[in-house]
Amino acid sequence: MQQFDLNLLRIALAIYDEGSVSAAAKALGLSQPAASAALARLRARVGDPLFVKTSHGMAPTPRATILVPTARDILNRVNRELLAQAAFDPATTRERFTFAMSDIGEMVFLPRLLEFLGKHAPHAQVRSVSATPLHVEEGLQNGEIDLAVGYFPDLKQSGFFQQRLYSHYFVCLLRADHPLRGKKLTLAQFLKLDHAVVRAEGRSQEILERFLAAKRIKRKIALLTPHFMSIPMVIARSDLVVTVPHALGLYVASTGAGAAVRVVEPPLALPSIELKQHWHRKFHKDAKVTWLRKVVAELFNDRTDEWRPATRVDAPLQARR
Repeated sequence: MQQFDLNLLRIALAIYDEGSVSAAAKALGLSQPAASAALARLRARVGDPLFVKTSHGMAPTPRATILVPTARDILNRVNRELLAQAAFDPATTRERFTFAMSDIGEMVFLPRLLEFLGKHAPHAQVRSVSATPLHVEEGLQNGEIDLAVGYFPDLKQSGFFQQRLYSHYFVCLLRADHPLRGKKLTLAQFLKLDHAVVRAEGRSQEILERFLAAKRIKRKIALLTPHFMSIPMVIARSDLVVTVPHALGLYVASTGAGAAVRVVEPPLALPSIELKQHWHRKFHKDAKVTWLRKVVAELFNDRTDEWRPATRVDAPLQARR
């Protein structure tokens, strides 16, 4: 077997099907001398002439009659099980789609994802996980997580691919009847106010923290919390200010909470948040992950961003669909 060339089986099948060496060579895209040489090697390997000339062409010997169906089955299995592209049908799949997202990421990405997948992959289950950077990395490597969508700055190793989706930015939130009435905070106001600070598993807030540290800006921190979703209620009943991704500000302004909390511009031009999708190279050609990547890229990009920034803070803050 170490010296056996499976391509020789293709020669046997072609001669059996076509009835001549010249016709078999033409069907396989070979020259007749090459086909004849291949037949000679196969004859030597199996110890039988396999095909003999008759008045009706090349007739199979009893040994060839036994060999041909086995060879056909072997080559069909090789083509079907080893060489064929794996098929993935979203309409019938019952697989689970697992995304790594922060809680803000769920707010930004999950509604549209669920709406799309509900129509095009109705039998699939969607799972969202929030994990440490190490667990996200391990999950992508072992296939427990299909895609990490959002801000994942640690996934830069050579084993990972990434695709930019769009950029988001930061805004500040104050209670609606806060004594400060301007649409934009001054730096003096920003420094004088007591701050709520979110330290969540999501990494977007690190961008803000690094920026403030580089500018040597120290806030008066009155509250540290790991959760974003409680922030609107906290701000609505206090004089605190908080700096958060603008999608949270848009969501608050478009719901009933908007009557209690208002969005103001921060005093500095804060850096943006580059939101991307990430996957491991082991699954770069995987049919399911390839389809999911295409879905995410089409749903979330600069053109389709439903959380598109308003040009002014006092402009209608509606989540666009």
